[in-house]
Amino acid sequence: MDNPAPLVHTAIAIAAVVVLILKAKVNPALALVLGAVYLGLASGLGAERTLKTVNKGFGDLMAEVGLLIVLGVLLGTLLSALGAIEKLVTLLLRTLGPKRLPYSFAITMGTVLQSIFADVLLVMTAPLARSLGTRIGPGGLARMAAAMALGVEVGIALSVPGIGALALAGLLDIPLGIMLLYGFPLAAVTILLTLLLFSALVKRGFWNPDRDESAVVEGDAVVRGGAVVDSGAVAHDGAVVEGGAVAHRGAADDGAVAQDGAVVHGDGAAPPLGLSLTPLLLALVLIATGAFAQVAGWDSPVVGFLGDPVVGLLTGLILACLVARRCLPAGAIGDAFGQGFRTSGQILVLTGVGGSLAAVVEAVGLGDLIKDSFSAGTWAPLALVWLIAAVLHMAIGSVTTSAITAAGILAPVAPSLDVQPVLIALAAGAGSLFAIHATSNTFWLLQTLLGQTTRGTLKTVTLTVSGASVIALGLIQTASLVM
Repeated sequence: MDNPAPLVHTAIAIAAVVVLILKAKVNPALALVLGAVYLGLASGLGAERTLKTVNKGFGDLMAEVGLLIVLGVLLGTLLSALGAIEKLVTLLLRTLGPKRLPYSFAITMGTVLQSIFADVLLVMTAPLARSLGTRIGPGGLARMAAAMALGVEVGIALSVPGIGALALAGLLDIPLGIMLLYGFPLAAVTILLTLLLFSALVKRGFWNPDRDESAVVEGDAVVRGGAVVDSGAVAHDGAVVEGGAVAHRGAADDGAVAQDGAVVHGDGAAPPLGLSLTPLLLALVLIATGAFAQVAGWDSPVVGFLGDPVVGLLTGLILACLVARRCLPAGAIGDAFGQGFRTSGQILVLTGVGGSLAAVVEAVGLGDLIKDSFSAGTWAPLALVWLIAAVLHMAIGSVTTSAITAAGILAPVAPSLDVQPVLIALAAGAGSLFAIHATSNTFWLLQTLLGQTTRGTLKTVTLTVSGASVIALGLIQTASLVM
């Protein structure tokens, strides 16, 4: 190694980012920018070139995924306003029964519902999951909590349109359709296998309700925030679910009344589930069609245009607006868009500065230095990719930030590895899931919303999602052997 300085300064920059986030409580976006600036200056790029590289890295990544993030978040916000989640859970329960509910619930959250911002998705589904946990037998709360943790976190890192998956695809220059084609089934299989193993542990006494649960129970009712949930009704954000009917603030006026399985607004009944989910399903079908056409070598201008991810999400969003315009009260679409813009803003900034760090890492020549650390074989590169992301996550505590940072380090060397780029991206996403703990917002949300103790949350979140991280790596490695 002729000049190890870039490697040393990169290590210092990453360590400084971690310290700024955890100790100084600096916003992750600002910490990543400062780390990128330090790396450029310390490595000899000079002030002018460093700033140009930081700006270019931000802009290049925004050009790749910025519009996709905004469209995806807006689409998810409208789905929330239409009450699609509660109706979907009700359908899953009625169709598959209580025993299969955790699996279908988790896979749906980790794939189809990833357009909804993670915190919003957790807050909306937690009351339903908490109530349904009492209906699926012993250890029901543990299984539903694990299902939510797996659905949210695995989906973010591996499944388009999860934020982490979008960022990884952009940083490693992977067509979004290809990321969807590989990541979607990987997320579903990983969630299923992990939840099967966790359920087996629960059946063998791994879960202790007396020590792992903290919800206040009075008789047959669970009291949460002043709302009472009995066996026939679920309190949800000030609304009541009875007999499959849902009323909630996100989709109804103050005077909304749930009747006959529908959310009734001042302007009429909410659309049925099929119509509510059609915009999202249409977007995913269009993107997947473009991916299949690319893999098959089918060169058609029409398919290429309609299968473009931006066109797919835009088409879905337009259709969602038409459905919402007909079914929601006046002004609801504007309110949903306002919330969507506020949510997407913070995501865009964090994702963009991850691109800035990646650009500086490439500019200082780190790729040439660490290229030799990856063997020409298949296993070592993927294992090292996973390890880098896992270590970053244990230090930083954010799935998205650690995945973006790992991808930024790996982007310069990805073309030289004897591995498909999409597998490198998925390995980074899988590694970023390892050891979710007390620095994660998801950890505390799931503890509070589902009535778990810290001990219980370590089981349903930390252990379970870490298991998913390892299982995903094994699946990715297996896929690499046949590709």
